[in-house]
Amino acid sequence: MNKAITLLLLFALFIMPANGARKTGEIKPVKNIILMIPDGTSLATVSIARWLQWYNNPERPKLNIDPYLCGTVRTHSSNAPIGDSAPTTSCYMTGYPSRTGYVSTYPESDPDNDIYPTDPARAFQPLTTVLEAGKLLHNKTGGLVFTCEFPHATPADCSAHSYNRGKYEWIAPQMAHNDLSVVIGGGVSLLSEEDETYLESNGYTVYANDLNGMRNDTSSKMWALYGDRDMAYDIDRDPAKQPSIAEMTRIAIEKLSKNENGFFLMVEGSKIDWAAHGNDPVGMATDFLAFDQACGVALEFARKDGETAVVIAPDHGNSGISLGVRHCGGYDKLTKEQLFHAFSQFKLTAEGFVGKLNSQPASEVQPIFREYAGFELNEQELEALYHCSSYKNSPIPENERSSEGIEPSLYSGSLNTFISKLITSKTCFGFTTGGHTGEEVFLAGYHPQGDIPLGMHTNIELNEYLCNLFGFNRDELDRLTKQNFARHTDVFKNYTCEIIPAKEEKGSPALVVKNKKKQLNIKPFTNIVTEGKKGDKEIRLNSVIVYVDKNNTFYLPEQVAEYLK
Repeated sequence: MNKAITLLLLFALFIMPANGARKTGEIKPVKNIILMIPDGTSLATVSIARWLQWYNNPERPKLNIDPYLCGTVRTHSSNAPIGDSAPTTSCYMTGYPSRTGYVSTYPESDPDNDIYPTDPARAFQPLTTVLEAGKLLHNKTGGLVFTCEFPHATPADCSAHSYNRGKYEWIAPQMAHNDLSVVIGGGVSLLSEEDETYLESNGYTVYANDLNGMRNDTSSKMWALYGDRDMAYDIDRDPAKQPSIAEMTRIAIEKLSKNENGFFLMVEGSKIDWAAHGNDPVGMATDFLAFDQACGVALEFARKDGETAVVIAPDHGNSGISLGVRHCGGYDKLTKEQLFHAFSQFKLTAEGFVGKLNSQPASEVQPIFREYAGFELNEQELEALYHCSSYKNSPIPENERSSEGIEPSLYSGSLNTFISKLITSKTCFGFTTGGHTGEEVFLAGYHPQGDIPLGMHTNIELNEYLCNLFGFNRDELDRLTKQNFARHTDVFKNYTCEIIPAKEEKGSPALVVKNKKKQLNIKPFTNIVTEGKKGDKEIRLNSVIVYVDKNNTFYLPEQVAEYLK
């Protein structure tokens, strides 16, 4: 049997829907999809956040997502059960598991470890996302809301393609050129002058740290960015300078819903994951509660609109957090007051405390902790603080700081880590790691006709559900991938091609294609091709062009060859 056919048959076998899952064609399509991702949120994070909300607000024992919880999702990479944000969200968006660090890109084959069979011939090929397919097939608008920097893994997975999530110089221009109607989040310093010019010349209003500008904007196409890179944690946020994720979600929906063809919006609670990496329970719980408020906004719109589905699922777990830990004796008998009073007194994340401590003299340490934590540091805690190498205002010279004589459970060279350990020491919470974890994550959904995904789903099956909501299936994504991300050697097989090396160290090569009468000049990571030796005629494509240095290949729409005829 042909090897490619064998691979396809095996792949189909492995991704057959579970008995409880609805099959293709049984889901009534909707006009709009809102996909909400609380990054790196383990189920225990949700439980702790819910208890904290209930303790602080006795009239609110439940979260906005609670009535819509319907199952779980098993998320993973192509060759590992535990994935990072890039391949896990990539699978939600493209239907293919991928490797650690890969952004909506087909993985390299790893035959001994691949969870599902992969095709070696497709390695590094960009993969069409549900957001891109909605635009191409149904003229839907696309939007992104997040609190990290905009080229970060999860927002990038919706609208960019790279085998290296850290290559912001590849990812950022793709996002700017992928005709996203609304982008609200972090990353002012990462939007280049060239990309901002492109946006403005194509009808976008662009705001940088301009809250009033965003609030008063009446256009349907907008980028609004806050912070040089990421935005502040919600509890640390200055509401006069940065919006909440709930407000960002509301504004995005208002703008996107102006399109009569519908929209796809992805909302990410980005820094729940960052707090989990730092083992900071305050950041985890409070940023999840802020995200839940955004879910409330989306769900309220969907219920009123009658043509919108909302899907809520983390991309993976993180930190192995638990409510209850061995060293906290008798924790299973502690009251709600005993478990959550001290925790409820924290008014800053670890990052917020670091900012306060490093901006004020050491004489203000105790007043800071009294105001923002409800207690003063004891002698051991104060000594541990003074010995943190990253504490700028310590009375102890940096070259004299050490771990000698410091309580091991509190000592850390990092001020941020010290604060996280200090916060956790006041609770009965525990952590197993500062990295991602492989447990299944929760799934919640709303559909106007009740066609929600019940039971346990793989991340591949969740992609199939998203596709079905827009009235197509994964085969349609594959067709669009073949059409819009073809190898330049196939697209221009009858023409002369020359790859021009990059002029700068971090620059990208260009592709020049010629026949006897015409010349095309192709720059990667944009949707623009120019014609002629001087490049004075501009051609705008409906998809971005991606260059992969691993195989020295440009991936671009097949239609580009028509401009040489």
